[in-house]
Amino acid sequence: MATAVDPSGDPIPSSAVLTASSKHIGLRCQHENVEFLKCKQKDPNPEKCLDKGRQVTRCVLGLLKDLHQKCTKEMDEYVGCLYYHTNEFDFCRKEQQAFEKTCPLN
Repeated sequence: MATAVDPSGDPIPSSAVLTASSKHIGLRCQHENVEFLKCKQKDPNPEKCLDKGRQVTRCVLGLLKDLHQKCTKEMDEYVGCLYYHTNEFDFCRKEQQAFEKTCPLN
């Protein structure tokens, strides 16, 4: 895996990309995720929450694009490490630190 985006610049939400970005997603997309979960609790019919689900997806894809623009090298290295090591964080702590230093959680 060479990069976390396709040739048009859109994020590729592979498991390694989502794992690498999980802390950022948890912070930045918290509101959208909570609203989606509330909707699912209120109504188990999947059709009722499609719009909330789209909002979560839009938030995550926008975040991935932002992260890749701000810290391309560090994100690609971290994602590549996670991909190579089947998403095992313990093997990628050095890359994780570099990624989180360049793109801090806030």
